[in-house]
Amino acid sequence: MLFAGGCRSFAVPAAGRALHITLNKHLNKHALSWCCRSSHSSNTALAGETVSSTIDAGNSTSTSSNSYPKYDRLLPCPSHKSPPRIEHLVVLEGGPVLEYICKALDLPPLFVADLIQFGAVYYALVCPQPPPNATPEQVRIFKEVTEPSVLRKRASIKGKTVREAQKTFRVTQVDQFVESGTYLRVHVHPKRFPRCYEIDWRSRIIAVAESYVVLDKPAGVSVGGTTDNIEESCATFATRALGLTAPLMTTHQIDNCTEGCVVFARTKEYCSVFHGKIREKKVKKLYLALAASPLPTGIITHYMRPINMAPRLISEDFIKGWHRCQLEVMECRKVPWPTTVIQEKYCVEDCGWPSQDYAYECKINLLTGRTHQIRAQFAACKAPLIGDSMYMPAAIAEMVNPRLNPFGKYIKDFSSESEKEMAAINWIAQHGKEPSVAIGLQACQISWDDDEHFYKAGSPWWRC
Repeated sequence: MLFAGGCRSFAVPAAGRALHITLNKHLNKHALSWCCRSSHSSNTALAGETVSSTIDAGNSTSTSSNSYPKYDRLLPCPSHKSPPRIEHLVVLEGGPVLEYICKALDLPPLFVADLIQFGAVYYALVCPQPPPNATPEQVRIFKEVTEPSVLRKRASIKGKTVREAQKTFRVTQVDQFVESGTYLRVHVHPKRFPRCYEIDWRSRIIAVAESYVVLDKPAGVSVGGTTDNIEESCATFATRALGLTAPLMTTHQIDNCTEGCVVFARTKEYCSVFHGKIREKKVKKLYLALAASPLPTGIITHYMRPINMAPRLISEDFIKGWHRCQLEVMECRKVPWPTTVIQEKYCVEDCGWPSQDYAYECKINLLTGRTHQIRAQFAACKAPLIGDSMYMPAAIAEMVNPRLNPFGKYIKDFSSESEKEMAAINWIAQHGKEPSVAIGLQACQISWDDDEHFYKAGSPWWRC
């Protein structure tokens, strides 16, 4: 998994999230490869890595002998999807990074160049620790390239601790030299965002100021990019739409499936300034949520498990170490459930809610800004958001059997920690996959400095 510092750990994931690690024998005898193929469903993604990704082979449908597609270029963006392919290499003979990856993975040069452009290739000066289930050959080579006597001879890591040298960075140049012992991680199938190419980005710009830009973000696109794709993002496409020479910088995030107001900084200085305003709670955000059931007005409080992994688990009762989540439902009004035509237009998924005559549009003042907070809290209140294929299935399951949720109203006393952990794993399994495009959630308004800067998004998709 990826930690905040960008360092990759090969620790074994939690139960139900095992990766198959196999040694690939490529044509190039000078490369060691750990090939990771996801064997779990999309709702159990490793933190910081994408699980649902698309084949990046253009329009080609033929496959090679190893069952991978025939690779060409990353563009045009394909519409069909396949599981991710992440390759882990240890360089045993130095050279240009593009040339090395091409030989090690038998990939065409233009395709690898595209991967580097997308930000899908990472390096570390020293290879991280392999997982406990690594083969003896993998362990042998790891020990060989990280032997202290070998590391002492490498001028590039002098003055660094091993942990510092294991920190990963993006490869940004195709001709970057990688020396023997360098670790490479290649996201061969980066997560794709075809919706980027369907949007009139200039029409989504709300405001352009000297130090910032406000965008009415469309659903189905990431704000600043993902671990393996920084190209197909709001930041990149808004920068191009405005003809700016310097790239826009993200100041805050909203989910890929959420639309609405997002502020980008035009300078590093203002990026830091805006982060300070968020920390000092000078930034106010209002949301519109389209829920399947009504909620009373007032403040709703839950506690979120401090694990950076979806789905986010929350409890109505205080649990030591869990993060407090608070939002205020300012108003809630009954509206017609979106028509099939509207849902199809915005790729809103039918998640099986039993009654689809009316929905409930809620205006929300977000008091604490946790990932998936509104989605998780509304689902816990039996009012999941329309189209939320991750949290609505769990809400339906809990309505049928309230004791499924170990953190709900019917909390039982567990005889052991292992029993409690199994109950949590079973509850996670009731959740679905991350929505592909839109859900009933819009960041409808953002303001800061006592409303000196005040911006509103356009009409949400369900009103169009």
